[in-house]
Amino acid sequence: MLKSKTRWVVRQSDQEKVNILVEELKVTPLVASLLVNRGVDTVEEARYFLFEKEQGFHDPFLLKGMDLAVARIKEAIANGEQILIFGDYDADGVTSTTVMMTVLRDLGAQVEYYIPNRFTEGYGPNIPAFEYAADIGVKLIITVDTGIAAVNEAKAAKDLGLDLIITDHHEPGPELPEALAIIHPKLEDSVYPFRDLAGVGVAFKVAHALYGDLPEHLLEIAAIGTIADLVPLKGENRTIAKKGIKKLRATKFIGLQELLKRGSIEAGAINEETIGFFIAPRLNAAGRLDSADPAVALLLTEDRIEAESIAEEIDNMNKDRQSIVNEIAQKAIEEVETNYGIDDHTVIVVGKEGWNSGVIGIVASKLVEKFYRPAIVLSYDPVKGLAKGSARSIAGFDLFKNLSECRDILPHFGGHPMAAGMTLNISDVNELRERLKVLADEQLTEEDFVPITTLDKQVDLADIDLASIQELDMLAPYGMDNPKPKVVIERAGIKAIRKIGTNQNHLKMTFEQDSSQLDGIGFSLGHLYDQISPEASINVIGELSINEWNNIKKPQIFIHDVAIEGWQLFDIRGIKNPAKLPEGVKQAENHWIVFNEENMDFIKQYANGGHVSYVPTLEDAMKTNISEEPIILADLPPSKELLAGLLQGKKPGRIYALFYKQDSDYFSTMPNRDHFKWFYAFLAKKGPFDLKKHGNDLAKHKGWSRDSIDFISTVFFELDFVTIKSGVISLQNTANKRDLADSQTYRQKQASYELESDLLYSSYGQLKSWFDEVISGSVESEEEMGKNGLETIHYNR
Repeated sequence: MLKSKTRWVVRQSDQEKVNILVEELKVTPLVASLLVNRGVDTVEEARYFLFEKEQGFHDPFLLKGMDLAVARIKEAIANGEQILIFGDYDADGVTSTTVMMTVLRDLGAQVEYYIPNRFTEGYGPNIPAFEYAADIGVKLIITVDTGIAAVNEAKAAKDLGLDLIITDHHEPGPELPEALAIIHPKLEDSVYPFRDLAGVGVAFKVAHALYGDLPEHLLEIAAIGTIADLVPLKGENRTIAKKGIKKLRATKFIGLQELLKRGSIEAGAINEETIGFFIAPRLNAAGRLDSADPAVALLLTEDRIEAESIAEEIDNMNKDRQSIVNEIAQKAIEEVETNYGIDDHTVIVVGKEGWNSGVIGIVASKLVEKFYRPAIVLSYDPVKGLAKGSARSIAGFDLFKNLSECRDILPHFGGHPMAAGMTLNISDVNELRERLKVLADEQLTEEDFVPITTLDKQVDLADIDLASIQELDMLAPYGMDNPKPKVVIERAGIKAIRKIGTNQNHLKMTFEQDSSQLDGIGFSLGHLYDQISPEASINVIGELSINEWNNIKKPQIFIHDVAIEGWQLFDIRGIKNPAKLPEGVKQAENHWIVFNEENMDFIKQYANGGHVSYVPTLEDAMKTNISEEPIILADLPPSKELLAGLLQGKKPGRIYALFYKQDSDYFSTMPNRDHFKWFYAFLAKKGPFDLKKHGNDLAKHKGWSRDSIDFISTVFFELDFVTIKSGVISLQNTANKRDLADSQTYRQKQASYELESDLLYSSYGQLKSWFDEVISGSVESEEEMGKNGLETIHYNR
């Protein structure tokens, strides 16, 4: 048995819909199933999803307030009014600001941007910033990726004589700001066909409306913000991302060119992961550590030297950000483990003075990853008495909805079901923790706290080939609501398994089913090597890909997780020195079973702190709990009955069969009846024989071992066939006929020989079959197993 790290949930496809897509679109059943599982289950929707020529953009004027906003912006441009773009400091806000600045500059506007400082101003519009804008002559403020919660700030803008246009995509609250226009796809009375635009997507729609034509030169900027903000990559978001990635591969933005150079990224290799794991973290780094202005400047600059300088600065900022995140994350984990154990806290809320508020969202994500609980991480400002926080959630707990229940102690918050930001009084942190705990206890079950891996399809190895994997590229770009396809392969055999990498921390496997094979690579899964028997039937999940080496292409799977349903046998009987046991056998979680007291101290020195049980009797064996545990049968039991008593009716996870025995009887000669007959006849003919003087000579003469001579002599003595005095053996004149088995020494030798034959020197298959029979408890009496010659012993209980 090997448990998976997460709960595997395989999506079920409507087979009728799958068949229709296969027939109408001429795609493989694999791709058709993936489309149906993503809710793209009609021919029209699937055609739009897959084929770029079908994909277009909605009329921007379908957004409520767009006509008012465009009219006012054009009026301001015509009148030479000063316009201020008020943005946000994350990648979505930075790209939104870039889009709006570009279109307004192109149209001749007098325009500047303002992004609040995360540390001194916090998130969103603020009244001092608006007062500053009024002082420098600004007449029109346009927010991007922010503003939907700025009720008080909107009133202040009106009092200052400022016109305010809000463009945002965050969840609207119960009260909307009073603004000249609010461009937002999620307004209650919105008729816009697509509700899930990112902030930059909304800015892109405004740019579209202002230009009068689709601003294709801004598509890569819109794609960066869309992918970075983790909005669903479907509908118009997918179109922005797909077309934008193509534009990014040949971008004219000098700042992006220089940034990509820092990662030595080839243009043809750019995809959604380039944005998500390289570009976005660097654009975010500026606003996380200081001002986000350098990130906007990088995207807007037309000067190569300036672009090189800013790209270098932002890249270094990202390295600093990584270091700070790691430090705070470690302290946050220690805080949870010390003061807020997950057994008692269904929602994690931790905070400290001095924690960088720019990275606490990343730290919250790390806490969710480690503890799988909704997590809020706060940075305390004791001077102001305020705590600024970021939250991340798990499936089943809507952060925005539950934080909305705490509005009375959250003067400023916003976000989504899975992520949110907030500010509150430090004195209210404990209250927030308790309230969220009550809400989580009402909504979440024990099962909700086990991470879920959603799988798209169960596939057989015979279904996997180069053509089917290549067709999966039609589903890209991947992201929220369109994740990279993950499949499960069930009950595969293991043709090969080994550890690879400099530190042997990766796993290389080859799976087989019938006549089909598939290579797999599991990064950072090398520790599983000693937990997977090569003879096991294994379930594996992961992402299908194509491995190209020396111009040869082969299908492969990137392994994410594995599971083995039944118990496993690991045959380590060939290791005579326990010091040479594999590292996986020495893990502290393993339960060592010792049957012979004389081996206890010897075995303990190799158990590495693991639990060691001494099992000398059948009663002890039957009472020893080994269910779902990895057990090591450290030494050879005195009988199979004792071993059967340990295993019968139980479900061990893994069995490592070591069966250490210092001296083996198996390879010493077991005299047969002809040996006994000859020696008896020899004594009858020669009379008394001095074993001390001539025993070795006799053994040499017969080609026997001296042990054999002594063994036969002892058996004869126990059967009263002979007398032995001072080393001289003589036949009894009145010996009764008896069976050799009447001798205790003979029985012990025979039993030891058979025990080693059955347990220590049997084949893997023979031993596994015997264990299977014992564990299953399917036989109720002692019987011989014809397949392998091993006795199966079970007990009625």
